[in-house]
Amino acid sequence: MYCTKKVREDLIWVGANDRRLAMFEGVYSVPQGVSYNAYLLLDEKTVLFDTVDKAVSGVFFENVEHALGGRTLDYIVVHHMEPDHSATLQELVARYPQVKVVCNAKIVAMIKQFFTFDIEAHAHVVAEGDVLETGRHKLTFVMAPMVHWPEVMVSYDLTDKILFSADAFGSFGALNGAIFADEVDFERDYLDEARRYYTNIVGKYGTQVQTLLTKAAGLDIQMICPLHGFVWRRNIGDFIGKYLLWSSYKPEKNGVMIAYASVYGNTAMAAEILSSRLRDRGVETVMFDVSVTPASEIIAAAFRWSHLVFASTTYNAGIFVTMEALISDLVAHNISNRKVALIENGSWAPTSGGLMRKQLEKCDGVTFIENTVSIRSAVKAENLPQLEALAEAIAADMPKTHAEPTAAATGGEVDNNALLKVPYGLYVLTARDGDRDNGCIINTVMQVTNTPNRISIAVNKNNYTHDMILHTGVFNLSLLSEEAQFDVFKRFGFASGRDTDKFAGDDASPRTANGLRYLSEAVCAVISGHVLQTVDCGTHTLFIADVTEAVTLSDVPCVTYQFYFDHIKPKPVVTEKKTGYICKICGYIYEGDTLPEDFICPLCKHGAADFEKIQ
Repeated sequence: MYCTKKVREDLIWVGANDRRLAMFEGVYSVPQGVSYNAYLLLDEKTVLFDTVDKAVSGVFFENVEHALGGRTLDYIVVHHMEPDHSATLQELVARYPQVKVVCNAKIVAMIKQFFTFDIEAHAHVVAEGDVLETGRHKLTFVMAPMVHWPEVMVSYDLTDKILFSADAFGSFGALNGAIFADEVDFERDYLDEARRYYTNIVGKYGTQVQTLLTKAAGLDIQMICPLHGFVWRRNIGDFIGKYLLWSSYKPEKNGVMIAYASVYGNTAMAAEILSSRLRDRGVETVMFDVSVTPASEIIAAAFRWSHLVFASTTYNAGIFVTMEALISDLVAHNISNRKVALIENGSWAPTSGGLMRKQLEKCDGVTFIENTVSIRSAVKAENLPQLEALAEAIAADMPKTHAEPTAAATGGEVDNNALLKVPYGLYVLTARDGDRDNGCIINTVMQVTNTPNRISIAVNKNNYTHDMILHTGVFNLSLLSEEAQFDVFKRFGFASGRDTDKFAGDDASPRTANGLRYLSEAVCAVISGHVLQTVDCGTHTLFIADVTEAVTLSDVPCVTYQFYFDHIKPKPVVTEKKTGYICKICGYIYEGDTLPEDFICPLCKHGAADFEKIQ
């Protein structure tokens, strides 16, 4: 029996879940199971994106047959030759002998290594930037070597703006009936597994992931379909932002991960005391016993936390076996840019500290806090000052989370970042003058009174919509919801209505009773206003208006400025060291040592106050 899921009207998930697998790749425990994703595109030509592991081959073939509905299979796109995504390729070709295998030259070579069928008779070899037309859809291909095998590529659907991302943006964990990340509480229930998946599977290849992210930054991605885990259709910037962080080896959180190896509990006690003393100083900590915690979990934590402490007994004149394996694994995964402290124990010759340091010195950007604690057998009174000193050194090294008070703070200076703390929403303001519809993004709306219902809006004078409202006296406000995608902000915020028809090709946007358009998708309410008064505020005009119509469209919360920054606006990809300033609104980079005070962002039209120096 089949079990498929509809991703879009003509795109079907035909993968399967495996909850009986104990160890993924024979190394990584998967207590929540794992999904093997494959997708079938039903265009004029049918296209299958990847196959699955042999463990779930039965349901996979039934899914494909059902989804095809009697049609033939024209193409199979192979993104990655690891057997969990290609083990069923030979049987697929046997079942659909006319199928063309879309792949790159390296994949052809690997197919010959894994299988015995005549790949030359089936291969449709593609290179970077090639396009495959299947009817309504156009697929282009981007090479992604070493993410995380050398042959990997990804596909991008130019029509529906979907990235088929191979092993990138995946996660451990079965799907449990859901297909989209927004159908679950991803941050609470799956983020840890996504981090563990990335750091252990792909973590070594941060440079290659950054290269792929740089390429992806040039694409308008509205959906991501990975080979493991959930499909992303909302808040895509959130997950891409995690990959930017993880692949740059920057800490995700300030605090201390303590991993210890202890035989009789004495080294564990030293770790407990250190953790307690750090907590006394307001430093967050997590602790792992390396003898009972899977290494994959500790590696994921090491990628997350800013400071790492390794405490190990000396064993056979070396590092205790489980700690030695963990550190070797961390070095192999290229952990970088961390502050490290060490605790060693030994009954007659404590040498584990020096040996751990020698291994970790191989990692880029790892610096050591020079307060190594050395214990003889058990923690004694004389060791407590050493542990206190180590805790103090680590706490002192923690990045400050708030600015120190200064005289300038009360001396009349204005910190624009403080003003950004004021809650703002984001709205599409629309107007009509003659037969011309237009709109722009604004962030300042306030209800002035409710008897009568009256609101105020502030609109930048540079906006064409401003002039239209000044002339006609009517407007609509579409209150964007948290489902809004970045496309809406680009469409209405990064172009001028003076030379762009923002509603070109859009015949679906409805109109309110005043005849003005409004957005009906990803909008929680629409409000119509009739201007009563204008107030000149310099760069902006304040319009005070009666509410003539107001309709609730959904219960999804309205998007705030902060939500836009945190979850919608794509995180800028800066993979090479640049000198300059970055726009906090749209990500535009101004290169130069000094940003002119009157500089205006060419994309979103915000001023110099909304730029920050690239660190």
